[in-house]
Amino acid sequence: MATVYKSELAGERFSELRKKSGFTQSQLAEYLQVDQSYISKCEKNERKLSLDVLEKVANLFGCPVDYFINENSNYSPLPTAFRADAVETQDLEVIAELNKIALNLRFMEELLEGVENDGED
Repeated sequence: MATVYKSELAGERFSELRKKSGFTQSQLAEYLQVDQSYISKCEKNERKLSLDVLEKVANLFGCPVDYFINENSNYSPLPTAFRADAVETQDLEVIAELNKIALNLRFMEELLEGVENDGED
């Protein structure tokens, strides 16, 4: 069964994170290997972000995919800072991979906290 999500929420949050990050639609289109008009239409909720794209975007912005599809999902930005005059597509790929590692680490830490709390009962 295909996953169903509210495209309006995904488009809204995608646009919000893109703008906060300072990326242009063209930069994200190149990174995602899609046409810039696709990005524009998704932000206007004229098209739905595919799950493949959502996963790549989530890694780039350092948030779980759930943030784009669940209104109750919270987003806690990863503390990162980069200095660059220009950002290339390869830079975005590196940032996404680093965020993916950081998200996995955060997830494992939460699991360990749960195990430790269960041991205290």
